[in-house]
Amino acid sequence: MTPVEVHQGDSPVVLGLPHTGTYVPPDIFARLNARGQTLEDTDWHIHQLYDGLLPGATTVRATFHRYVIDANRDPEGNSLYPGQNTTGLVPLTNFDGDDIWTQTPDDAEVATRRAAFHAPYHAALAAELDRVRARHGVAILYDCHSIRSQIPFLFEGTLPDFNIGTNMGTTCAPEIETAVHDICAEARGYRSVLNGRFKGGWTTRHYGRPAEGLHAIQMELAQSTHLQTQSPPFAYDTARAGALRPILARLLTTLADLAPTLRGLS
Repeated sequence: MTPVEVHQGDSPVVLGLPHTGTYVPPDIFARLNARGQTLEDTDWHIHQLYDGLLPGATTVRATFHRYVIDANRDPEGNSLYPGQNTTGLVPLTNFDGDDIWTQTPDDAEVATRRAAFHAPYHAALAAELDRVRARHGVAILYDCHSIRSQIPFLFEGTLPDFNIGTNMGTTCAPEIETAVHDICAEARGYRSVLNGRFKGGWTTRHYGRPAEGLHAIQMELAQSTHLQTQSPPFAYDTARAGALRPILARLLTTLADLAPTLRGLS
């Protein structure tokens, strides 16, 4: 299986999908313990949730699971949130802090996985951002994520529905941050936060260079917004997703419409 799937479009918006993949090579899967083999920390059904919301959007999707290697982590292994519980480049635990391996990957294996999976994903993503920016003068990366709404190991209480990350406003023009924040805040029946527990992963921080015409924003959705249950089998809820999709479509359309106004800001 190829590590990345790319669908090119003519919009200024690129959707990054680093955590929806469930492929684990058999030799790696055999070394996951029973808990790890549930692959529970997948961003379940996010590619389905966003499918078709913005005609012409480019999508770059990792097909491999984050337990193989996490495409949204610094390839050098630096923590995104120093001093806080999180998972690393190759996670050693799940989001609850439980071990997931019967045999922990060593440094050599991490390097092999980085070359085979992490690097090709980001090479594809960088190429698409460059292509889109060459066409439109700017490129807007919208990084698509989801997570369980209650994970005591990572955060207290219940996560808001929309968790917007711009690394404290550094990864995109303020017009983008404001537009996304306002749409989420106005959405009835949903809660939102800007740069709360999730401020944008490595992808958002790495590619978000507004002065160069590259804008990046991360959306971490609580899985309660589109799943029947946040436990196995993590089934897609068509009713909940049906209520959410128009809001997400409005977000993406707004970003695409903003792109021409951003050309002179870089």
